[in-house]
Amino acid sequence: MRADWAELAQAAERNENGQMVGVRVEWAGACQPPRVELEGRYCRVEPLNDAKHAAQLFDALHRMPGGANWTYLGHGPFSVLEDWRRWVEESAALDDPQSYAIVDRTDGEAIGLCSYLRIAPADGSIEVGFLNFSPRLQRSRLATEAMYLMMRHAFALGYRRYEWKCDAQNEPSVRAAQRLGFTFEGLFRQARVNKGRNRDTAWFSILDHEWPARRRALESWLDADNFDSDGRQRTSLSQIVAARP
Repeated sequence: MRADWAELAQAAERNENGQMVGVRVEWAGACQPPRVELEGRYCRVEPLNDAKHAAQLFDALHRMPGGANWTYLGHGPFSVLEDWRRWVEESAALDDPQSYAIVDRTDGEAIGLCSYLRIAPADGSIEVGFLNFSPRLQRSRLATEAMYLMMRHAFALGYRRYEWKCDAQNEPSVRAAQRLGFTFEGLFRQARVNKGRNRDTAWFSILDHEWPARRRALESWLDADNFDSDGRQRTSLSQIVAARP
C-alpha cells in the first residue's frame, strides 16, 4: 500500500491561535511488552533463550546458500556455534530489541527470529524487525502467522503505531510489508551504513485504527479453509487485504 502526503496526513483541527494542530487523542497509553509466549495454530513465538533455541537456530539459519538471509542484517552470518551462542545470549538479555524465536508447532523446532524494537510506550510506537527466516520458514503459513501474532500482541498492549523498516534494496522485505497490509510512508536516504554499504531505509506502518481490518484479513487468510488438501492457498493475502481497505 502506498499513499501520498495528503492521504497520509492525519485529521487536524484549528486551535485558539488559528493554527492547525492534531486532533486530541483519547488514549490510555501502552505497556512495555512482557516476555511471554505467543501461541498460534501453526507456530509459537517464544522469548529467545540460549539453552533452548541457539543450536536449532544456528543450524536452521545457516542453510541458505551464500548466507543470503544475513545480507541485510547488521550481524552475521556466524562461522562457529560458540560465536552464535554468545550473540543469542546477549540478545536474549536485552529489553530493546526484545528477541523471539519462531517455533514450528509440529516438531518444536526453532526456525526463525523476530524482535520488537524501538519500543516507545509513552509515544505508543513499536517496531518489528531483526527478522531472520530459515528456508523452511520463508513464504510459509508459519511466517505469516508469526507476524500476525506479533502485531496482535502489540496492539493489545495499547500501541497506536506498528512499524516495519527495511533496507530499500531488500525487495522481499518490501513485498512482505505490502502483503501484510503496511502502508509505505517514505524513504530515509543514506540512513546508515550496513556492512560497508549505503542503506536507504524504507518506512512502513500500520496504525491502531487500521488494525481491525488488517486483523480480519490475516485471520481470514490463515484460516484452514483458505488452503486446499495440498496446502495451496485459495485466496492470497494481498487479495484479501485489498478487499478490506
